[in-house]
Amino acid sequence: MTVHITPLADPERGASSRRLAWLASDAEGHPVGSAFLRLFTGGGQEHLAEADVTVHPAERRRGVGGRLLDAVIATARAEGRRTVLAQAREGSPGDGFLAVRGFRRVLALTYARLSLADADLERITRTALRSHHGYELTYWEGVVPPQLARTFADSRRAMDDMPMDDTDYGTVDWDVERVVAAAEAIGRRGDRLQTVAAVDMSDGTIAGFSELVVPGDGRGNAQHYGTGVLPEHRGHGLGLWMKAESIRRAREHHPELSGLLTDTADSNGPMRAINEALGYVPTHKALEYQLDLLTH
Repeated sequence: MTVHITPLADPERGASSRRLAWLASDAEGHPVGSAFLRLFTGGGQEHLAEADVTVHPAERRRGVGGRLLDAVIATARAEGRRTVLAQAREGSPGDGFLAVRGFRRVLALTYARLSLADADLERITRTALRSHHGYELTYWEGVVPPQLARTFADSRRAMDDMPMDDTDYGTVDWDVERVVAAAEAIGRRGDRLQTVAAVDMSDGTIAGFSELVVPGDGRGNAQHYGTGVLPEHRGHGLGLWMKAESIRRAREHHPELSGLLTDTADSNGPMRAINEALGYVPTHKALEYQLDLLTH
């Protein structure tokens, strides 16, 4: 099969990454596959790239995916990256493809969904409204309010020790500019970012946060982003409290939502326990693969 690979460029440069793309077409010019490479540019992740290769089911096992992946890896190497990550659903064609191409499994993820029609919303509301001595909850939509921007940026280190197993993920350097840019990017694409945060009442600093991205029309499934508690504030049930409040707020503000989606590393026992307690039901597993360019 004759395959033509055409490099493309993403005109939108993100606050912490930029993206390249390739289109694969056959001899008649029909698209048969595509690939994307996200090059992380934020402090602490300049070594990292993330690949996504897709081939039309009818065109698989004809060398299309291999050609696309070759272009992705060559570019990542030319950009000075040491690590390329890629994800595949467990048991999918991509799962076997990445393993054959020298990627190694570094992380297992469980995807889960909370059906709002089936959720025990009374129990979730009781959990959200339960008081926690020394803490109070606050909430905002979109960009963090200016008076909380600095402490919110500081609280992002709660994710630094998130279980990532053998993934060479690096550490994300967050500052006010970055948290504002991330929220603005979500708004530009038409979605709504809602954030619940736990505030330490002794000094007004944020001890933890939970983020949820809701579709612009308020329908379908919303997607949980980060939920984290600073190490010095763990052990008080803040993670469960914030996530329950996030669910309560989502239901109150967006009654046409059908469900909430989340994904959690299998090794992240505390967050998996929170999801189970709130009624999230696993839907499928995915595997994070990694290619170490310095050894290839």
